[in-house]
Amino acid sequence: MLTIHAADQVVGGGGYLKDGAVAVDGALIAAVGALPELTERFPGARVRRWPGVLGPGLVHDGPLPDAPSPRERVHAVLKLGATAVVAGHVGTAELRAAAERNDVRVLGAARAAVLEVDGRADLAVFAEEYGVGEAVATVCAGRLVHRRR
Repeated sequence: MLTIHAADQVVGGGGYLKDGAVAVDGALIAAVGALPELTERFPGARVRRWPGVLGPGLVHDGPLPDAPSPRERVHAVLKLGATAVVAGHVGTAELRAAAERNDVRVLGAARAAVLEVDGRADLAVFAEEYGVGEAVATVCAGRLVHRRR
């Protein structure tokens, strides 16, 4: 089922789009644009509206936060809006397995995240300035994996 994630602003491609949205089909981005355009283009899509700024999921380039279990350590990263971690910081089999179960990418090195059509649907929404604080929502490979209550 196609889902449109909409927010007050979408950041990507070097700028901000007011009242923007990202259409997600399975694990991939189907389109990025203004919400009215995407709802017209995909009339049967489920629409999720988020407060704040929506952009690509972040890459966590540091040790995973301390927590009682590998699953909770990975979830702590998802709460920060990260959808990828650097391999050097997930050195145990348990951490790698927890990342895989949550569709968190394990990268050889940090790199800039982007929103691109036909790219993997890794998204994060922040209530305030993009990339600061706990995420409102995090989507990994098209699947909602964190939502702030």
